[in-house]
Amino acid sequence: MAYLPIILVFILYFSSIPIAYALFGSSLFYFAVIDTSSPVDLILQKFVTSTQSFPLLAIPFFVMAGSIMNYAGISKKLMQFADVLTGHMAGGMAQVNVLLSLLMGGVSGSANADAAMQSKMLVPEMEKRGYDRAFSTAITAASSAVTPVIPPGINLIIYALIANASVGRMFAAGYVPGLIMTISLMVTVSIISKRRGYQPVRETRAGGKEVFHQLRESIWALLFPFGIIAGLRIGMFTPSEAGAIAVLYCIIVGKFIYKELGKEHIIPVLRETIFGTSGVVLIIVSASVFGYYLNWERIPQAMASGLLTITQNKYLMLMIINVLFLVMGMFLEGGAAMIILAPLLVPVVTQLGVDVIHFGLICIVNIMIGGLTPPFGSMMFTCCSITRCSLQDFVKEVIPFIVALLISLILVTYIPIITLIVPNLLYGVA
Repeated sequence: MAYLPIILVFILYFSSIPIAYALFGSSLFYFAVIDTSSPVDLILQKFVTSTQSFPLLAIPFFVMAGSIMNYAGISKKLMQFADVLTGHMAGGMAQVNVLLSLLMGGVSGSANADAAMQSKMLVPEMEKRGYDRAFSTAITAASSAVTPVIPPGINLIIYALIANASVGRMFAAGYVPGLIMTISLMVTVSIISKRRGYQPVRETRAGGKEVFHQLRESIWALLFPFGIIAGLRIGMFTPSEAGAIAVLYCIIVGKFIYKELGKEHIIPVLRETIFGTSGVVLIIVSASVFGYYLNWERIPQAMASGLLTITQNKYLMLMIINVLFLVMGMFLEGGAAMIILAPLLVPVVTQLGVDVIHFGLICIVNIMIGGLTPPFGSMMFTCCSITRCSLQDFVKEVIPFIVALLISLILVTYIPIITLIVPNLLYGVA
């Protein structure tokens, strides 16, 4: 009976109940029906008090910052910069697509937001230049997996809250894995483009003068994530205060430097912020209540003991966990998989000496790959619905990119320095 709420979560989720309601409903069922020793009022109190977390303030601020940047024309500037750097390569528009996702990481922080934007902006242009629609859709979805790994990705904040880890270290840990994912996708694009004859956007490599000019145009967007990391490192502000500063920075850049942000954008920005924040926060507080049930029954400790009886080799354990995440990602939305599994698995890996920050990036890269796979990949559905690409054609084209991302996952999993080098340089060895 103690494990019945976990089973109930999956039943509710596969019945098309939103994950937040599935988590909260299962927890409420446990304390109202199975274990009545704890009053239901205490569970409702736990639900409310979970929202009174200062680090949670970072989420609406960064969501708003990303929304403002999109209306401020920053996406256009970043695409122009990506074109200057990669337009001369084989499959030029596809290379621009990948690099733009890397640059957008510090702006949107959301894989689905990036996937939707690039599906509308780049896929039609790629089709005009002779790219297959399914290929264009597949690389757009695959490249969007990079976005949440680059700070200030919302998943980095959520994991830090779940695992009680430093948000600053999580932000710093994302840079190198994100760069490796980008390189692996660009190499794959180059191989496919040479085989199919996809031509570069420009005939010759951009000269130093042109690159410098475009860098000067795009510098305000490029400085955004690095400024956040620098401020956190020197103690100028907390993660929540960093979000508020990010909003102010975006308003100033959009209004007075690029001069594309107007009064007519206030309502859309507020609407997107409210919708984006409410869904994320509701999931977090529901997961907090579900975590209370897990700890009440000591399920994380039991799971840790059970897994440790299988093996105490941390490399084999990480392989098992990767397979578990990838299989779960085929059936659960990525964020839901992380919220359910991370509280259970963090005690296991920490007992084996795996750094909690390192494990966080393993989780996030895993769930991003899950977002590309049927039957419930969120980026897959986002891109296919916008471009009107059939799921069958999409799956055929996305397989090489999934393989490239799996290679990146293996590198991130088994070479911890990839994840930890930047946090250790900025904050010292944990």
